[in-house]
Amino acid sequence: MTREELEHAIRAACDVAKDREVYVIGSQAILGQYPDAPAELRQSAEADIAPKNKPEHADMIDGALGELSTFHRTHSFYVRGLSITAATLPDGWEKRAKIVQNENTGGGKGICVEAHDLAASKLKAYREKDREFVRTLLDKGLIKPNKLTRMINLLPIDLAERARLIEWVDLTARDLAS
Repeated sequence: MTREELEHAIRAACDVAKDREVYVIGSQAILGQYPDAPAELRQSAEADIAPKNKPEHADMIDGALGELSTFHRTHSFYVRGLSITAATLPDGWEKRAKIVQNENTGGGKGICVEAHDLAASKLKAYREKDREFVRTLLDKGLIKPNKLTRMINLLPIDLAERARLIEWVDLTARDLAS
């Protein structure tokens, strides 16, 4: 996905949900902070978007813009409508979010999760593809290990899981440094 495609996804999601503000919570939220993010981080053909003010309209987004929809077939990317609760995010993430709002979004506001918050959320999911995404963020210098650890400490998770995620960051940072 490109930044222009993300902007199109925001515009379309705002239109379908009849909401002028949407959260971008999946991996493509990285385009809010890094419009020219490396190709390895832009592999996904989907934008995970949650309506901010009309959360009950998430299914409308999924139906009109989701996988295998006419929108998907036409544009080669799709929008997955979700609830903001689909992501586990660090406390205070909204204050750090990156806003995408311009002519291409039709004035709609895409509230994109900041890179360190996104990485913490991805590590919480702990799928191989998510760990690889975070590893790439670290390797490309788009996030810093110490700040990522601070965001992990703000996740609403238990101490054992927090320790496991912090250990992963430490080991990965050491591996990348060698």
